[in-house]
Amino acid sequence: MFTFIDVFAGIGGFRQGCELAGGLCVWACEKDKFARQTYASNFDIDDHEFAHDFAKDIKDVDLMDIPDHDVLLAGFPCQPFSTAGRREGFAHETQGTLFFELAKIIKEKQPTFFLLENVKGLLSHKSGSTMFTIMRALNELGYKVYPKVIDADGFVPQHRERVYLAGVRDDIDLGSYWHDLRGPWAEFEAPQKGSLQLRHILEPHDQVSVKYTMSDRYMAGLLTHEAKQAAKGNTFGYRIYHPGDVTGALTASYARSAQSILIHQGEHMNPRKLTPRECARLMGYPEHFKIPVSDTQAYKQFGNSVVPPLIRAVMNAMLPWHYRE
Repeated sequence: MFTFIDVFAGIGGFRQGCELAGGLCVWACEKDKFARQTYASNFDIDDHEFAHDFAKDIKDVDLMDIPDHDVLLAGFPCQPFSTAGRREGFAHETQGTLFFELAKIIKEKQPTFFLLENVKGLLSHKSGSTMFTIMRALNELGYKVYPKVIDADGFVPQHRERVYLAGVRDDIDLGSYWHDLRGPWAEFEAPQKGSLQLRHILEPHDQVSVKYTMSDRYMAGLLTHEAKQAAKGNTFGYRIYHPGDVTGALTASYARSAQSILIHQGEHMNPRKLTPRECARLMGYPEHFKIPVSDTQAYKQFGNSVVPPLIRAVMNAMLPWHYRE
């Protein structure tokens, strides 16, 4: 069994996947009160102001309070980095960013492995300078880092490309593991794309509340906006999906911009948005996963999450067998 910490934990997507891979969470940190509510409800921990194993603001964490661990996990926020040709190292270039707080934990606790996740756009942010700074910072901390863009399609019925940074400490001898330039990704196995479709996660039509059906006014507004954008030579995306489809990426703004994933309900009915439970399934969460918050918060939480079954596959690729036994 391996131990891990869950930084910028959200609702526990990393934790869900790592526990399926045989891991034990020893510490977590999440600031958003609604995400904390969902996390605490599902992992039977104390969402208390001073809970030792469930910290709030990472900036207030005493590094000595973080237990030793094998793997650090984090879907870290991407903030502006101050590169501008400087060469003073991560402490200077990332100061004031949340990545800097993450780097401080890595420097102090020296986990054997880490897995970081971010949007694909991180690779091109500021013409690549942000990614360059992150990679150099992690190298300076004594880690080999292997980035890879992975689409969740196949793990779930959703195209969801994210960049993952897998790291191992320089002094760790993995033998034949991570044996080539691809690092752990040589062992990574993904299901066939399209193997899961919307039909696998949708509620029966007669069990979905009419409140999720888009109004005539809403649909008229979409058509009007589409026509205006077309007149300007622009495109405006709203997409209606059928049961045999794979969706685009679920976003944190789905509550107010449901047009990104609308569900077909028949030729003479307006389409509907996904229910929160369907969003949970679309992200790969199990049926028993509790949703104790409002629909608005649930959409935000699932849209910000990682895909647990994908995380399980990544951990199985990253960690040699003796870490998972």
